[in-house]
Amino acid sequence: MNDVMAELAKEHPQVSFVKLEAEAVPEVSEKYEISSVPTFVFFKNSQKIDRLDGAHAPELTKKVERHASSGCFPPSADEHLKEDLSLRLKKLTHAAPCMLFMKGTPQEPRCGFSKQMVEILHKHNIQFSSFDIFSDEEVRQGLKTYSNWPTYPQLYVSGELVGGLDIIKELEASEELDTICPKAPKLEERLKVLTNKASVMLFMKGNKQEAKCGFSKQILEILNGTGIEYETFDILEDEEVRQGLKTFSNWPTYPQLYVKGELVGGLDIVKELKENGELLPILRGEN
Repeated sequence: MNDVMAELAKEHPQVSFVKLEAEAVPEVSEKYEISSVPTFVFFKNSQKIDRLDGAHAPELTKKVERHASSGCFPPSADEHLKEDLSLRLKKLTHAAPCMLFMKGTPQEPRCGFSKQMVEILHKHNIQFSSFDIFSDEEVRQGLKTYSNWPTYPQLYVSGELVGGLDIIKELEASEELDTICPKAPKLEERLKVLTNKASVMLFMKGNKQEAKCGFSKQILEILNGTGIEYETFDILEDEEVRQGLKTFSNWPTYPQLYVKGELVGGLDIVKELKENGELLPILRGEN
């Protein structure tokens, strides 16, 4: 699809083509409900006018040609598509109660100062989201002016700059850090919230769209056959939940099915309930 985009860009010079890594800009992915890649979103004057989910070259070509010919993309599309930087930085700094702008990610910091900052925040069980300034040069340069702070990492709470590593170290030493930054919920509290996130919650390997093990695939097929609404959580995406839920539920394997926060069981139990005609009443909360 990158090759298709490149060709379309040559054919339609009046159209601006922009490519984003979905995971590098989670706030954008959330805003436009990007659940799979590739997803193509079409804009006119900064307003979303169309989208295409999936790698469908003919459909993408058709949509680009249709919108380009209808004059949806004026020659100054670059200016229209470019969100005002200060507004964007304001949104980013407010994207979570505690936002860390760093080099790299918490899992893979790409400088010693960022690594130390992450270690301090984790040590104090502080809940934070992060933005990799290497992923966006505009943000990297713009935030220095926006915050009047020339270096990274930078920590924001409620959209306000707290400071860099030295300031955070001072706050830690004076025991003020814990009063300024929001605490991450303890694992047990988090698991209670997750198991009650929907009336019917399935913890599995993969998700509704793509099961990543045979047992998870089978339980999806059974649930889909009931017509009952349910939500899923991919335990492969969160090691803390994956290990913690085994103890929390006293159930060592996955998938695990919960109804109204109560464990029903794994695949074998669900199969038995289906055969006995008890599954549907349980999923409806009648039993």
